[in-house]
Amino acid sequence: MKTNFSFIMVLLLFFSVGQAQELTKKEKRKAKKEAPPKKGSVYFTPLPVLSSNPSFGFMYGVATSTSWYMGDPPTTNISSLFAGLTLTSKGQTLITAKATAFSEDNDFKLDLDWRYLNSSQGSFGLGSGPSSNKIASNGFEYDNQGAFSAPINDEQMLEFKWFRAYQTLTKKIANGTYVGIGYHLDILSKFKDNLLDLSATPPVITSFYAYNEKYGFSNDKNTLSGISLNGIYDTRDNINSTYKGRYAQLTFRVNPTFLGSDKNSTSLWLEYRDYFDLTKDHRNMLAIWAYGSFQTSGSLPFMNLPGIGYDQYSSSGRGYTQGRIRGQGLFYSEIEFRKKLFGTEKNPDKWGIAIFGNITTATNKDAGIKLFDNIDPAGGAGLRFMVNPKSRTTLCLDYAVGKYTSSGIYLGLNEFF
Repeated sequence: MKTNFSFIMVLLLFFSVGQAQELTKKEKRKAKKEAPPKKGSVYFTPLPVLSSNPSFGFMYGVATSTSWYMGDPPTTNISSLFAGLTLTSKGQTLITAKATAFSEDNDFKLDLDWRYLNSSQGSFGLGSGPSSNKIASNGFEYDNQGAFSAPINDEQMLEFKWFRAYQTLTKKIANGTYVGIGYHLDILSKFKDNLLDLSATPPVITSFYAYNEKYGFSNDKNTLSGISLNGIYDTRDNINSTYKGRYAQLTFRVNPTFLGSDKNSTSLWLEYRDYFDLTKDHRNMLAIWAYGSFQTSGSLPFMNLPGIGYDQYSSSGRGYTQGRIRGQGLFYSEIEFRKKLFGTEKNPDKWGIAIFGNITTATNKDAGIKLFDNIDPAGGAGLRFMVNPKSRTTLCLDYAVGKYTSSGIYLGLNEFF
């Protein structure tokens, strides 16, 4: 009897210690979860990808958003990395890694945009406005006798492989102000121009082929390699979901043949973003975004001409396929209203909505189309779900409609701008 009693006491003591240890582990996890951000804090958010948009059709895969602090949060902005592996119903493979990182005390800022795409994209020629305004739709003069190709009014599907490696490092010279350099590489290969038919009578000549013939580019492979000079002003409080601050960027890029480019060229990027807290509690935000992208000298490969959806995070142009509007010069502007709806005690901003509208205009110097000759608008609305209030990692699900019967569903991690 005494032995049994001792055995029971030992068991009770064992379970008590085990429960205490388990409780301690739970308390530690809870304390870590509720602790305020500090230097070294990391927030990792995995997400299955299930979405649809005009560029890629139905998309499935996995994406992750990782945010972290490389210094004390009061003096160091949060850094963010987005990475994804996506397959599509159109047989495409998309591998991306895009990051914006701030060193301690924001002394340095690093921007990365790395992509490998085994993809396809529809072209409607250069310049904004209806296809009927553009060269391929009116016929392309293909010999010296005044003979013209058959007109194309439909989407011109182009398949390709695309490797991109962009990296820009800037140094803080004043509060929020950075200057620095970057290196940018694009290699596009294995083009398949699906509508091109040179054996037809008359030949069916696409915008891609016509542009390459006129400006002397290969129809099989294009390389653009260059360095950039960058000036950035960035006072945003959080790049994942901004409540205050503004952003401006000026990038002048030089693409010489001695670095591997097919042809010498230069380009200019100008960008501005601003954020207005309408009720001073970040629950009713108005965000604006505008950028201009211009070929300033020489000739860029067709796929490297300024186009919607070609910004670092492929955020612009909701309502259209990526590259749907393209030209030697392009201006884009967007406005978005973001409203917090409701949430929980720990995350009162969990659910929200957004309403947005955008406009795009692009040039085609060969067809005489200038900026603002044609303006293509789009707009839509969507839901917001804040996954992590500390990093403000936000899941966005939007539906947008543009002109020419264009529309799409857009799923993303973090606000589009």
